[in-house]
Amino acid sequence: MNTSSEERSYTSILHDSGAKRTSLFVHVLLFVLTCASTMMAGSAWAGKNPVEITNWIYGWTYASLLMLFLLSHEFGHYFAAKYHGVDATLPYFIPLPIPFVSMFGTFGAYIKTRGMIPNRKALFDIGASGPLAGFLVCLGIFMYGVVNLPSIDFLYSIHPDYKDAGIMYPDWGMYFGDMLLYKGLIALCVEPGTYIPPLNEMYHYPFLCVGWFGMFVTSLNLLPLGQLDGGHISYAMFGDKQRIIARIVWYTMILLGLGSFLGWFYEQIVVESPNQIYTMIQHVFLPILLWIKIHAPWIYGGWSGWLFWAFFTRFFIRLDHPTVPGEHIGFIRQILGWISFIIFISTFAYNGIYEIPRVEPVQFKLQEDSTSAPKKFLEMKTIHDIQTTYNHSFPSDFSTSELLSH
Repeated sequence: MNTSSEERSYTSILHDSGAKRTSLFVHVLLFVLTCASTMMAGSAWAGKNPVEITNWIYGWTYASLLMLFLLSHEFGHYFAAKYHGVDATLPYFIPLPIPFVSMFGTFGAYIKTRGMIPNRKALFDIGASGPLAGFLVCLGIFMYGVVNLPSIDFLYSIHPDYKDAGIMYPDWGMYFGDMLLYKGLIALCVEPGTYIPPLNEMYHYPFLCVGWFGMFVTSLNLLPLGQLDGGHISYAMFGDKQRIIARIVWYTMILLGLGSFLGWFYEQIVVESPNQIYTMIQHVFLPILLWIKIHAPWIYGGWSGWLFWAFFTRFFIRLDHPTVPGEHIGFIRQILGWISFIIFISTFAYNGIYEIPRVEPVQFKLQEDSTSAPKKFLEMKTIHDIQTTYNHSFPSDFSTSELLSH
């Protein structure tokens, strides 16, 4: 009887150690593959062919910085979980070396927690430690890149055609979205006269690229929704009120996501056409879209990716955070929570990542016999003409030249 018990115990020990070795192998393998995929992405950012392994050396700086950010974020969660006695796995990295699916070479990383989180203090610490640690690393990376900007010759070495054409700030390509923290650091840290790379060329600068991307990922994690880090933080701070906050943020994501399609629709219906149905659509929708263009043009700059995030969080992450026992989390954690929300606002890029194609200037000539809405609009000389035609009111100090400038 004792022998049988000892055999079962010994078999269990062998099974557990074997499972741990297998698990460790998976973690190491995913880490190595993600290092490789991010080096591929970095070499592509440097203008090299990422398929050739010999070019991966050009992506080494980018890959090492990005992996440092991911490691700091995930181990922030890991050590906080261990501190509170919550069982957690090592990070699982997600390599993604597929062009146009993940241009950054990875879909991030995550850890698994096993067992119940005991209270809201533990929930807050586990949720906040990752984004706070990752943000500090990203801030250091980004600031180093900002204060050590190379001259424009660096960009010309990648795009010699820019130099030949005398281009310093191209208005096409893949743009990284506007971010308050980025603008603030540029204003504070960059000396006058320094060449500041535009947001559509920033991916050639590894420190700026990883800094921006890490901050953008941090803001996504800090969305106060469900099981995201921001959801943990907001529930620990506000309890059931997190549900209200989550819905406000979720509907804002929908609005921003639809904004890009509204902008596309606006561009379509201002095009001249003799079609009567088309003209009728213009008369119905153009006044509303013009009002948005004048009073809230930022809506048109919204990122369509917010619709994906709205769908993903609604059906996979969920909006409401599950109940966790405990009451007040303490003054220090409250302060850290508000700091997390400030980080969220300052790193939030409402227009995400978007592409503007390169187009050659084209001369357009309106047909003299056309009676379409855009031509009639261009012929209007006064605000009264616009108000009468489209039955729409504008501010008293508004001019047609201001509208055309948009």
